[in-house]
Formats: sequence, C-alpha cells, structure tokens
Amino acid sequence: MSGRGFIIIALLASTGLAAPAAADTLRDALVSAYETNPNLTAAREGQRATNEGVPLAKANGRPRMTVQPTYVENVLQDSGASVAQARGVSINGTISAPLYAGGGIKNAVRAAENRVEAGFANLRGTESAIFSAVVGAYMDVIRDESIVDLNRAQVGVLSVNLDATRDRFEIGDLTRTDVAQSEARLALATSNMETARANLIRSKEVYIQLVGREPGQLQAPPPLPNLPSTPDGAVTVALESNPDLIAARGSRQAAGFDRRAANASRLPSISVFTSPAYSNALGSISSNIPGFRADNSTLSAQAGVRATLPLYLGGQPAAQIRQAQARLGQAQELEIAAEREAIAQTRASFASWRAALDVIAASERAVSANELSLEGTRAENGVGNRTILDILNAEQELLNSKVQLVAARRNAYVAGFTLLAAMGKAEARDLGLEGGALYDPVADYNKVDGAWNDWSSQPDPVAKSTRTVDTAAQKADIEPILNNGKER
Repeated sequence: MSGRGFIIIALLASTGLAAPAAADTLRDALVSAYETNPNLTAAREGQRATNEGVPLAKANGRPRMTVQPTYVENVLQDSGASVAQARGVSINGTISAPLYAGGGIKNAVRAAENRVEAGFANLRGTESAIFSAVVGAYMDVIRDESIVDLNRAQVGVLSVNLDATRDRFEIGDLTRTDVAQSEARLALATSNMETARANLIRSKEVYIQLVGREPGQLQAPPPLPNLPSTPDGAVTVALESNPDLIAARGSRQAAGFDRRAANASRLPSISVFTSPAYSNALGSISSNIPGFRADNSTLSAQAGVRATLPLYLGGQPAAQIRQAQARLGQAQELEIAAEREAIAQTRASFASWRAALDVIAASERAVSANELSLEGTRAENGVGNRTILDILNAEQELLNSKVQLVAARRNAYVAGFTLLAAMGKAEARDLGLEGGALYDPVADYNKVDGAWNDWSSQPDPVAKSTRTVDTAAQKADIEPILNNGKER
C-alpha cells in the first residue's frame, strides 16, 4: 500500500467517521452481501445456465438412440382381401453417430467454453460491483451519522447563542436585528439537521437493500490493500485483471468460434446409422386362402453411412455466416469499449482517490483555522469589536469545514475501493472473506462439463437471498436539546 493509503486509514480511525467499538464491521457487511444479496445469487444461477451450453454443444457430437413403438387397430378392412390383419405392434429404432459435420460441432463446443470463461469474468464483475455498492452504503451511513451529529451540535450551540442574544437584548446590549439573525440561523440549522436525518435514513435503507439486514453501530473500515502509487501502474493491472474487460475478451473469442461454426451450414456432413425394426401382428392375421400360414412377427435391420450434401437451402447458410460475422464485429468493438471503460474508470478513480486525500488535508487545516477564528470572534465580540452576525458566520464556517472533512474521508475510502474494483482486485478472495466456503464457479462447471446421462437431475433451486420485508423502517433519532436541564 502507498503512503497515502495509510493516511486514509489513520484519518478514518481518528475522526468523526470512527464509530463506537463493539459494532458491525465492513467485513461483516461484505460477508452478508456475498451470501444473501439477490443480484449476486441470481448471477450465480445465470452462470450455471451458461455452463450448460457446453454439454448442449457436445451432445451434437455424440451418438443418438431413439425407439418408436406403435400399436395399431385396423378398424376398417377390405372385405374382399385374401389376407387381413386386425391389429399389430411395431418397434422401430435408430442409432446414429456423426462422423463429420464440417467443423460445426467442434467450433460450437469451443464457443460455449469461451462463453463459460466470459461468464466467470462477468460473475467476478457482478461481485465486485456489489461489493463496491456495499462499501459505498457502509461509508454513507457512517458519514451521514457524523453529519447528523454535527448538525445536532450546531443546533445546540445556536440555541444557546439565541438565549444569550435575547438576554443581552433585554438589557439593551443588543438590538432586535441581532435576535432576528440568531433566530434565522437556528431555523436554518434545524432545517439542515432534518435534511441530514433524512439522508441518514435513506443511507440506512440502501444498506439494508444491499446487505440484507439493518446496520448497527458501524466500525471504521480496515485498510485498503495494494493501492497503486501511479495511475499507469493501476491501468497496467486493470488491463490484465478487470473482469468486464476479460468478459468482453471471452465473448469476442466465442463469437470467433461461432463464425467458424457457421461455415458448417453449407458443408457436407457424414454420419453412420443402424435402424432395427420389429413387428408383430399379435396373431390377428386371417386369410381365405386354403393352407395359408401367416408369420405374425418379423425382425429386420439396416446399417450404413449417410452423407448429406446441401445444394440449396434458400440462402440460409449465407445469412447465418453474415450474422455470425456481424456478431463477431460487434464483439470486437465491445471489447475495445470495455478496454476504454476500464482505463477511464481506473484513471478517474485514482484521481478521485488522490484528490480526496488532498481535500482531507485541506479540510483539516480549515477546521483548525475556523476553530481559532470562532474563538477569536467570540472574544472580540466581548469587547465590542465583532457583531453577533460575525459569530454566526464563524460558527457556520466551522460547521461547513467539518462536514466537508467528513465527506472527504468517506470519498477517499470509496474512491480507493472503486479503484481496486476497476483493477479487478475487489472480490471475495482479494478481501479475505474466507470465513466460510466461497462460491466456486469452476467446480459447478466441472460437474456438468462431461455430463452425458439423459436422466441425471438435481433438485429445483430455492431462493438463497434473504428478504427485507420484516426489517423495521429506519430512523435517525437524535438526543434531545436541553436548556437548563429541560428538553426544548
């Protein structure tokens, strides 16, 4: 981690973003989202569906066996026929296997395998995106709780100021204008506090949506690992590990195999086959020919090699090839678009992260300076060199700088995590979430890769994500404002 990465953590641990101890952690939130977020669990089910494309493609290259039993009743017969059959049963079977399909089967299998690889990357991207959203929601709750506390404190200070201003007005030391200014600032601070409370409630509800449970008292987050020192270094990692770019690359490779498979539609195909047949009249053959003896059952079989040569298919092969070419071109362009996006997102996240660190440093200086300014303004007001409005302005400036500092700390952490996500380094294994068994998409794929049994099955899925209908509507309670020991 770079020196600035350590600065983030030190600042987070020592300022308003640090929540009380014995609280929920960011790791707890990520683990809960990993196990119960419906978008992530749905993506895993989607990957399982993508996996089945491989055995479906391989099935076209395997032998096929069919049997067709038939029972008939001849309900209307020629009365003048010398031989009649009242009923019968037949069983016709076919066994065939492809020998040559113009490369269509082989390339279809390769395309399906590449789509599985692209699906793995898409799943990584979904996981990373959800984790980024969870980190944002987690930090939003901590930030908004701090902002509510700051605004609550501001209302308390302005309430005391208003009482003091009224007292001084009563003895003729201040004017009615000073009282009105204090009243206006208190009303504005109360409005800002209610807005901050609404923002906190919204952040908590978003947290519940992503994590699946209500937020408790949230601890300051842990250090972010392996943050880069330069944007070029970050881009180098992203070009190798960004999941969206890897997925686009896999889709382009799959489209290339689809293009090759499309050629097979106008090439010859060769297969071997055998067709056994059995029939039985069930003793229902009758004849008016003296001495006629009927054979009620027959058994026959054919075997051979069949070649299919397409001569004219209404333009279908050419259309399939053109379609595959267009989709290959689309996939190529989308790969470049994904590369552009990965580069832009990485550079922008790096810039946001570094800028947030600079904002933290500047805001800390502003808070320190505004604290001195407020202290001096109050002292000068006591000797008549400053007005009540000067004090109110100094208090507002101090509040603004504190709110900006809290927001900058949140932005620095979120931007740092977004940077890791753009680099492809913000997934469960990167974040040390191995407290339980992690989902292994490769293991799921290996279960079906060589599947050939028509009768293999598995239980229907049940929902793994948790519902939030039973969670309580969130609140943003504050401590009552007291005046002389009584609630205002």
